[in-house]
Amino acid sequence: MNKNNTLVFITLAISFILSTLLKPYPFSWAVKMLPIFLLIAITWQHSKQLIVQQKSTSVRFFIFGLLFSSCGDFLLDYNQQDWFIFGLAAFFIAHLCYLISLKPFNNVHIADKKPLILITYIGFGALMFMLFINGLAELFIPVLAYMVVLLLMALATVFSHRSNLWLVLGGISFVLSDSLIGFDKFNSTIVQNQLWVMATYYFAQFALVKGYLMSLKKN
Repeated sequence: MNKNNTLVFITLAISFILSTLLKPYPFSWAVKMLPIFLLIAITWQHSKQLIVQQKSTSVRFFIFGLLFSSCGDFLLDYNQQDWFIFGLAAFFIAHLCYLISLKPFNNVHIADKKPLILITYIGFGALMFMLFINGLAELFIPVLAYMVVLLLMALATVFSHRSNLWLVLGGISFVLSDSLIGFDKFNSTIVQNQLWVMATYYFAQFALVKGYLMSLKKN
């Protein structure tokens, strides 16, 4: 990912993040989706030769992950109140796609640290779920399932043979972003939560793309 692409992404991301202070406004969902569309185009441009030559099915799944993320962005922005469950489902599929794209999970460099990593990620997830549980009601099962696949995706960025710092940061930032959403929706309101959610979300997607493209160069 070159500097120009990075600059355009940052500009688009900051534009939407700041626009959350003005919401609601018409077609905000389109503004929200633009940074992810850019990441899809960048990923396709850098990996299309592998896709055309049928050399890497994992790249397709990674792009599908971005596509389903953009669907989730639309659903959650267009009508979060009524379509939250559908947005949750879209991101659930997105994380499954990211998981598949990161196989196999045989990072030998962290073999001796696996127990500590697992305890840290699972412990954080369990703590967050305990904070949400009283406000979940009929969303108990969907949110639990989503949190499991989210944590698996984050762990995959560490355990994957593709693992690098950018991928790991992307996984962590995604967990943080969704934790902010959950805490605000199911526990206590966070002041200007949309700013922090979108900042961590856009960084997560950017870091995942940057890390994944870096891993393609090594394989």
